[in-house]
Amino acid sequence: MQRKRRTCLVTGATSGIGRATALGLAAQGARVGILCRDRDKGERTAADIRTRSGNADLEVFVADLASQRQIRAVAAEILERLDRIDLLVNNAGSIHLSRTETEDGIETTFAVNHLAYFLLTHLLLDRLRASSPARIVNVASHAHRFVDGMKFDDLGYREGYASMRVYGHSKLANVLFTRELARRLDGSGVTVNAVHPGAVATGLGTNNGLWARVVMRLVGFFFRFRSPERGAATSLYAASEPMLEGVTGRYFANSREASPSTAATDDDAAARLWTISETLTGLTPATATAGN
Repeated sequence: MQRKRRTCLVTGATSGIGRATALGLAAQGARVGILCRDRDKGERTAADIRTRSGNADLEVFVADLASQRQIRAVAAEILERLDRIDLLVNNAGSIHLSRTETEDGIETTFAVNHLAYFLLTHLLLDRLRASSPARIVNVASHAHRFVDGMKFDDLGYREGYASMRVYGHSKLANVLFTRELARRLDGSGVTVNAVHPGAVATGLGTNNGLWARVVMRLVGFFFRFRSPERGAATSLYAASEPMLEGVTGRYFANSREASPSTAATDDDAAARLWTISETLTGLTPATATAGN
């Protein structure tokens, strides 16, 4: 661990990998903030983690990460309540069988799985820098290999929408964001890495009904399902492994460094995605330079 007492924030922390990650961090003795959509579920999760970890220091934050308005509001609350942030785990994700758009007019999977990472990270970045050495862990997936590159001419998949392709596209964005953010944060004391947790039998996609659960079972057959605890192991490794102090811009799977796809190492695509993400989240280059 980087220090005896860290303050950590985990998004999507009421189920699956996020919940197991929050529990693991609490068991390490960290103060843990869990960010979720449902307050009642968040409070129940926090109570369970307190009991199981023996650590009472948990905070619950509520926001729908499909809404940039709510992301901005919860970021302000986080900054008010947490005087330091040593670790941010961007874990929340979604998958949708049919194409939908958020209140911001953005395709939902891309909005939640990528733009929420991008916006929340930037809104908390000054606090992370002030808490350095600090870490950011972006939960990506080997599903980024489902696509050959970013679809810059149609990021919202108005044409050719297919749930797993769109999900993989958002996960590719996670890896590219990690790569570009690491470059921009070089020398700041804040590191950022992406992880593949493996296919975990969680609630991802279950909001879409029975057919979504069938699809996720098929994904599990492809990647091999593992328990949420095993899925969280790589997130916890990237979050807490002392040997990773100063290591940044990497991709990890099974608690060791792995090679992402060729498309995920395209620095030109990473820079282009960054610029587009600034526009889509209403951040100006001056507020999204991340230490440049």
